[in-house]
Amino acid sequence: MARVILVLATGPGFPSGSPDHRYEMEVALDAAGRLDAAAWRADPAPWPVLRFRPGAPPRRGDVQYDEETGWSLRFPPEETRPERVEALISPGMLRPGEYLTVRVADGVDYAYRIVSIG
Repeated sequence: MARVILVLATGPGFPSGSPDHRYEMEVALDAAGRLDAAAWRADPAPWPVLRFRPGAPPRRGDVQYDEETGWSLRFPPEETRPERVEALISPGMLRPGEYLTVRVADGVDYAYRIVSIG
């Protein structure tokens, strides 16, 4: 499993990005450096993701895959927060310096930069 860290590069309200808005995911990558759907299907344990936002504790979730809709991040409901599903748009090859889009629940897109894979 690889630990992938994404930092907000740009989006509505964040033209210069924000290092305080980030995701940390534990995922399997295939030989080409893409998220590995076969490994996800074969793994009995959910692939964890943490979502960090200023002024809030990290939110725990998991990485999901659907043949028709692709990859997403699911954050189960908590006491005061509803469930959230955030889509990963065209993640392609994951490597430091590359960008991917996260579409949040209200349909707004944010660009995230991959800062590390370990």
